[in-house]
Amino acid sequence: QLQLVESGGGLVQPGGFLRLTCAASGFTLDGYAIGWFRQAPGKEREGVSCISTSGPRTSYADAVKGRFTVSRDNAKNSIYLEMKDLNPEDTAVYYCAASRPPSLAQFTCPMSGRAYPYWGQGTQVTVSS
Repeated sequence: QLQLVESGGGLVQPGGFLRLTCAASGFTLDGYAIGWFRQAPGKEREGVSCISTSGPRTSYADAVKGRFTVSRDNAKNSIYLEMKDLNPEDTAVYYCAASRPPSLAQFTCPMSGRAYPYWGQGTQVTVSS
């Protein structure tokens, strides 16, 4: 069974750092584009970042550019989201999602959640003093 599990969330002070991990079981992430999304209370889910299967190439939402870094380690079957200079507006449940793109799209990754059929359960990130 294909599963994604996020970890690494928690409570951090403004300006702090967290590293989220998205681990896969039941399949190998190699060949899948991965997206990171977040949903804050009362707000719609938004795309945070994504990483393509080949390159790899990455994309970031404007709100996190320069602060968040996405990477993948196919040998460990994991994707990481490093988050620095966190602020209270980053408080949300963070989800990773996987999509297997056609070969012509291997150097791209979508930032829309509708493109991803496989989702993890999410991990809470709270930024507060």
